[in-house]
Order: sequence, then structure tokens, then C-alpha cells
Amino acid sequence: MLTFHELASPTFVDFVVQSLDNSNVVRISVGPSDLSNSLRKNVILNGVEIMKIVNPVGSEKRSKTKSIWILVGSVGGGSFLLSLAILSTLLVLKCRRRKPEPRRVESTGWTPLRVYGASSHGTLLEGAVLGYGLKIPFADIQLATNNFDKSLIIGSGGFGIVYKGILQENMRVAVKRRVPGNKQGLPEFQTEITVLSRIRHHHLVSLVGYCEEQSEMILVYEYMEKGPLRSHLYGSRLPPLSWKQRLEICIGAARGLHYLHTGSAHGIIHRDIKSTNILLDYNYVAKVADFGLSKSGPCLDETHVSTGVKGSFGYLDPEYFRRQQLTDKSDIYSFGVVLFEVLCARPAVDPLLDREQVHLGEWAMEWQKRGMVEQIVDPRVRGQIKPSSLKKFGETAEKCLADYGIDRPTMGDVLWNLEHALRLQESEIQIDSQVEIDVNSISCASPRFVPRVHSSSVGVERDSDDVSSDITTSRVFSQLITNEGR
Repeated sequence: MLTFHELASPTFVDFVVQSLDNSNVVRISVGPSDLSNSLRKNVILNGVEIMKIVNPVGSEKRSKTKSIWILVGSVGGGSFLLSLAILSTLLVLKCRRRKPEPRRVESTGWTPLRVYGASSHGTLLEGAVLGYGLKIPFADIQLATNNFDKSLIIGSGGFGIVYKGILQENMRVAVKRRVPGNKQGLPEFQTEITVLSRIRHHHLVSLVGYCEEQSEMILVYEYMEKGPLRSHLYGSRLPPLSWKQRLEICIGAARGLHYLHTGSAHGIIHRDIKSTNILLDYNYVAKVADFGLSKSGPCLDETHVSTGVKGSFGYLDPEYFRRQQLTDKSDIYSFGVVLFEVLCARPAVDPLLDREQVHLGEWAMEWQKRGMVEQIVDPRVRGQIKPSSLKKFGETAEKCLADYGIDRPTMGDVLWNLEHALRLQESEIQIDSQVEIDVNSISCASPRFVPRVHSSSVGVERDSDDVSSDITTSRVFSQLITNEGR
């Protein structure tokens, strides 16, 4: 600006202009508003510098809108992350707590395993999975037993109640249902399935299937028409078994146990051999049952299995009871008690008798050692037994009940001797193997010197040497025994 024809200091004017209407438009003109004022006409430079445009209404709206979106985004993101965390936690807890439900098997798709018939050879399925292909729907079992009708009950035991049932295709079965509170439970249930789903033998009861739905524990077996051996010996009105039938039943049970002991690398020890666990089918063929207490035998470099004592009183191996060391010889002891039970037709333990007669094993052994076992034979078969057969049978039972397991025979030896006893019973002419005849000393001209052996006579057998008799007769019966599982 010129002041009195001289350069003066520049003049700056700061001001704020506000829009007067709602158009948000401000009109600005640069220059003096009054041209008549000569002092302000001759300026070197007129101009305007806009430092900032402030729109409080629009700015406030945009700020509010931005804040709302930030809030919405924050809340939405937080909710999503929280939901994701809760969902992940629930999934983890569900996976940890959920138990695998049994696979539902349709009735039309269930097929039981084949039950072995006439073959005396068994099979061992080493790679079998627990219960593979054996599950039976609970609805099918209810239908088979008429919803567990009490009139179909055929027995009971440590595990539960046994019902008679009919599955598809009119297949008769025995259904064993666990009763809550019984002394046997889940371990015995699993053991039974594990053992019987891996082995099959003509003289072992076959497992048809099982059910574990709805917290049930049910085992389904082939139906044994004649029931347990015990009911044919005493305590029922059934007709008595003949001596030959009793021998055949003992031989069948021995074959089953022999396969059990030798049919796999380590063998299987039953641990509960007794007359109620030997069942008879329609033709009186014996089959060993109830494997809930069974254990695998010792490894090759071991002599025994250390385990808690389990079994039935009266049949329990005293050495196993004292030392808690289980071997297959414990089954041999129990089987020896069964042999005397078959011979005498009385319980293994009878508390109503005099003290010296309460325990069958001890009482029978006293008579056997005195050579008077014929005095305790079941009167109903006493007249049927040939002395040689009775002698061999008594000796076999005596060896089974030896105090120490090492002195007891194997089940293969027991089987051989029982078959020998049966042959002696069936033979019409019994010639003792110890009698030697010098044919060179017999004169053809003197028939009175020819020895005769009548069918009613009994060969003389030496009490002092059982081994020689067994060795001699082994030439005749060697084909009856093998070292492998049958």
C-alpha cells in the first residue's frame, strides 16, 4: 500500500466468513469495496488466502456415521470371535466325553458264525478283532426271548440269567444276560468275547453273538439241549448216564481242554473247570463252556502267570491258591475233581456230610490210594464197569490231583488214558500186556498146556508200574493222540 507516495508496510486482514444460507456457498471478491478511496486504489497486490474451510454440520454427520460403523464393526467382530471360541470349546468337550456308540446292525444283514459240527478239528483266528461280526441288535434278542420271558429261563450263574431263545431261521440259542450286582461283570464279558471269537472247536461251546446296547451285557451261545453235566449225575430226576456215556463225555471235555491248552502259541487256561461248565448237546456230546475267567498261558520263557486267585470252591488247585501262580496244570486239577464227580455222582463239596467226606477230591483220593475206589462208585453204574476200565480211570483221576503241578499229566496224557479206559470197557477179551506166553514151550500134542483166556476173565495188571502198561498199549492207541491242537 502507498502512503503519501511512499511504500508502506503490507496489510493483512484475518477474518472468518460464515455462510448465510443452507447452500454451504460463500462468495468472496478481492479488492476495495469503495473505489473512491484513492488511498486504496494503487495497491501492488490484492489477494486472498483460504487457510481452512470448516463445515461443522457435514463434519459432525460424517464423524457420527464413522463412529457408528466403528462401533458396529467392533461389536460384530468381538461377537464372532467369542462365538467361535465357545463353539471350539464345546466341540472339544463333546469329543472327549462322547463314547462310541455300538454300530446298529440291521436285522436283515446279521449272519451268525457257522457252528462247527462233526469235525473234531478247531480253528484259531489269530487276527480276529474283538467281536468282529458278532454283534446282535438288542431288538432281535428281545424278540428271540419274548422280551426275556421268565418261563424261558434255563439256568443262572455268576454272570447272570440264561434264557432259551430262537433267532432268525429258527436257530435255537442260549442267551446269557448279566444281572446288575452279580460278581462277574465287564472284564468277564470282554474275555468271553475275546476268547470265543478267536477259537472254534467241536468240544468248545460256540459264541453266536453278543449285545452291548443300552448298557446291556448279553452273550448268545449255541443251545445245548441236554444242559450241564452235573444235572445228569445228581440233583435231578434225569435218567442216569451209563458208564460208557460218562467216559465219552469225559473224553469230549478233555479234547476241548487239550485244544484250549495247545491250540495257540501261549495256550489258554480256563480257570473254572467244573461239571456245570461242561454242557451236553442233543447227542450227549460234551462241550466246555464259560470262558469269562480264562487267561492266556505263560510265554515261552516263563513257567506261570502271576494273577489273583479265581475259580470255584471244591475245584480250585491248592498250589495255585497258595502261590497265586497259574499254569495249565490248574485246569488239570479241576478236571481231576470232575472225573471223581463223574465216578461217584456227588458234589465236589457237600457240607452236609461228615468232615472227612466234605471235599470230594480229598475223600476220593483216600479210597483210590487204598485201592478200594470201587467202594465209592455210583451204585447205578457199579455193575457196568469192568475192573480194568475202572482201574485206569481211577489212576488217571489220581494223577490229576497230585499235590504239585509238575507231577500232574498234561491234558493230552489225560485224554489218552481216558480213551484207553474206554477201549478197555468196550473190549470183550482183555489180555493183560504183562502176560508173556512162550510159544516154543507149548506142545501141539498136549493141548492141556495151551492157556485159555475167557471173555469173563480180567487180565492181571501191575500196580507198581503204571508206565510200562501205558507204553505197551501205546502201540495200539498211538493214533489217538497228537501233539498239536485238535
